[in-house]
Amino acid sequence: MPGRIVAVSMPRPDRMEAWIAEFRPLLPGFTVLPASEVRDAGAVEYAIVWKPPAGLLKGYPNLKATVSVGAGIDHVAADAEYPRGVPVIKTIGPDMTLRMQEYVCLHVLRLHRDQPRLEAAQRRGAWDQHSTPTARDRRVGILGMGHLGQAAALALAGFGFDVAGWSRSGRGPEGIAMFGAEGLEAFLARTDILVCLLPLTAETEGILDARTLGMLPKGACLVNAARGGHLVEEDLLAALASGQVSHATLDVFAVEPLPAGHPFWSHPQVTVTPHVASLIDPKSGGRVIAGNILDFEAGEEVRDLTWIGRGY
Repeated sequence: MPGRIVAVSMPRPDRMEAWIAEFRPLLPGFTVLPASEVRDAGAVEYAIVWKPPAGLLKGYPNLKATVSVGAGIDHVAADAEYPRGVPVIKTIGPDMTLRMQEYVCLHVLRLHRDQPRLEAAQRRGAWDQHSTPTARDRRVGILGMGHLGQAAALALAGFGFDVAGWSRSGRGPEGIAMFGAEGLEAFLARTDILVCLLPLTAETEGILDARTLGMLPKGACLVNAARGGHLVEEDLLAALASGQVSHATLDVFAVEPLPAGHPFWSHPQVTVTPHVASLIDPKSGGRVIAGNILDFEAGEEVRDLTWIGRGY
């Protein structure tokens, strides 16, 4: 009979099996099981989850901590029955940070060098030769300056971009111009390429709407690698039609997978990627998650420990 249990819940059983195979040798003293196979809910001390079913975590009376398989905890917070005294451990390891840096730099550079226009010209068989500004003359804004936002900002600054960041606190790394809660309009007004890396909270849901997009310089570009809930899709489509936004690169969507027939799929001014910006693999992610659980169990500091309701 299993003793101390780590329950795992993920939407795709095939992926969950791979994760569990990585966890088992890394968590000695625990029995790692799919949540569907747990027979003694009282033995569950940790839950490793991505988009868990509503009410699942409330059913574990001795739960010490929940681990999110990702940097966001909105999918946990979405459960109104979540046991509020139980902390959540985010998964933000070096590999995940590097993946996000790569994604942001790739797509900011792509927009900076006007690659969508060149690709459209290729499809037409047109030799559309034109110049673009240098990086120092391109203003990039990072909306959300948590761990991933700061890493992305510093990476972009390394290319020479004029980078600024926005967060409620207004705090950020040295060398990055920062705007606080009251400085959103000024931040957007100086941003040619906007990158959203905010956590999804009640305050940030729908923040990429007609009003916010309208504060950008006409013809600005958008990269959303945070959550689909940040974007009001109809407002973006209108901004693209009017020329207020010239191109949008979207990795996250209100409904995932993005439904067949959605206008984003075929829109000439939209680049769609399937939520892969910092998609972590079981091997590297397993080490980070297991290490965080063992540190928490030993009473050591866990850097990415948080609670539902904490701000951004």
